[in-house]
Amino acid sequence: MIYMKVAVLGATGKEGQLLLAEAKRRGMDVTAIVRNASKITDGTPTIEKDVYQLTTEDIQAFDVLISALGFPDVQDFPKSTQHLIEILTNQKTRLFVVGGAGTLYVDPEHTTQLKDTPSFPAEIQPLASAMGEALNLLKEAQNIHWTYISPAAMFDAEGPATGHYEVAGEELTTNSQGDSYISYADYAVAMLDEVESNAHPNQRISVYQ
Repeated sequence: MIYMKVAVLGATGKEGQLLLAEAKRRGMDVTAIVRNASKITDGTPTIEKDVYQLTTEDIQAFDVLISALGFPDVQDFPKSTQHLIEILTNQKTRLFVVGGAGTLYVDPEHTTQLKDTPSFPAEIQPLASAMGEALNLLKEAQNIHWTYISPAAMFDAEGPATGHYEVAGEELTTNSQGDSYISYADYAVAMLDEVESNAHPNQRISVYQ
């Protein structure tokens, strides 16, 4: 068990709740950063702020900040990422981001991303593109510690927790059945394993089962 002070942004969302629970299970000192603290009913310490209200002073006491934010306006993904970069620059706090699969590459030359393939659903193209903008901002940032974790193409909110997953790089990866799949529950385990190990600093990785 590794003692860490961890803050979870978006802690009331489906993935955020699982990340909060997994961090607690590991004995971490966890704080939820939420817009409405009344939604946290289990006594977890909270910071009641919108992401854009957060300051360096708010987050500098934490070892890790996990962002599991979701937005109705997709342009908030790059906008909020830029704000987090600004408040985390030259700080020890490490940023871990719940990413998307749309920006995973489908070729070894890294010329085509999943979101640019003909079979990618048109209705989520704007979301995938905005998340790609956010990822690029992190890759271009200086003097910030970050890790971006893309889930598999099938990111299953209702799937069971198995405790088993594989780590890959920036390419879309499938299992022995040809599926690109991971449950929200196993993604949370993978995220907290990365938080503890810090095995992929300043990189985007992907996880699948």
